[in-house]
Amino acid sequence: MDFSRLRTTSKVTNEWTYPQGAPLRTGWLRVDTAPDHELYWEEYGRADGEPVMFLHGGPGGACAPVMSRFFDPDRYRVILFDQRGCGKSRPTVAADGPEKALAHNTTDHLVSDINALRDALGIGGKMHVFGGSWGSTLALVYAIRNPEKVASLILRGIFLGSKEDLLYMYQGNAATFAEQPYALTEPGAYIAYPDEWKAFVEVIDPARRSDMMGAYKAIFDMVPASDAERARQLEAALAWSVWEGTISNMIPADEDAGKFGEAEFALCFAQIEAHFFANDLFLKANEITDGVGALKGVPVHIVHGRFDQVCPLTQASRLVQALEAAGMPPATYVRTDAGHSAMEAQTVLALTAIMDGLPPI
Repeated sequence: MDFSRLRTTSKVTNEWTYPQGAPLRTGWLRVDTAPDHELYWEEYGRADGEPVMFLHGGPGGACAPVMSRFFDPDRYRVILFDQRGCGKSRPTVAADGPEKALAHNTTDHLVSDINALRDALGIGGKMHVFGGSWGSTLALVYAIRNPEKVASLILRGIFLGSKEDLLYMYQGNAATFAEQPYALTEPGAYIAYPDEWKAFVEVIDPARRSDMMGAYKAIFDMVPASDAERARQLEAALAWSVWEGTISNMIPADEDAGKFGEAEFALCFAQIEAHFFANDLFLKANEITDGVGALKGVPVHIVHGRFDQVCPLTQASRLVQALEAAGMPPATYVRTDAGHSAMEAQTVLALTAIMDGLPPI
């Protein structure tokens, strides 16, 4: 049987409008002491262009040069930076350990970092703020607290981070998995990815599976005293990272976990996420949906994949409902036939079209 004509990926291929450019400048900015957090940043596009602050996902996902390709380099000045604890910022969880990298690593600190970075780079007026997944969370929090600095919000894969949102992704049917691995006992992303879910669940002892996030966090919090314990910690970080990376694409690439399967990335990504999730994202309950009234005058553009299993579409629906209740319906709301990743082909097309169509600042 010939299955060669079936689609093997939903990732972007030749859908990009703009080529990959080289950064205009790169650098590190010290934003804290004890520990000395330094943010790594890159600037792309036009030095005197309309500023765009790009907020990556995770938390702990870090940036990559390809993220600059959503933007017309002849119009925009694009700032990519790695948030605390990950990527090329210093210290990192992987290189320096969680005790240092997770210290002073909260949503309040990240919001403060954005202002420090814009000041250091001489951005005095309004800027576009562009974020996906956790980046959409951070973008919303930043804009609610600093609306006078935001020209527009461009959001992808809305993540509101409620308990039900996290249980959908990380808990699912794990508590009953040992007895009924394929029973649909609870809602969850596992429904569409049963084999990948099996790999994620089986890292945890059956007796601990009633709280998967807590069980993983306990492994991450362990101070390894032996090679076996270090290997156990890495195994858990890779399982957490690969689970999210795989289900981010509507059609996952077979046997290619990409950066999610790399040890250094996984250690940062998994442990920073678990740190934020264990602390309710360092936000008050409903802080975003209750606070959107502060965004009056800030156009909000939303792109969300209909088949997103990391951040199901209902999260975008809740945000839209809150915006409408505040008398500020989104300027754009596009539901693509895609999954979660920013690198899904239809999502790339939609985000690029929004950026091309924004009125000048």
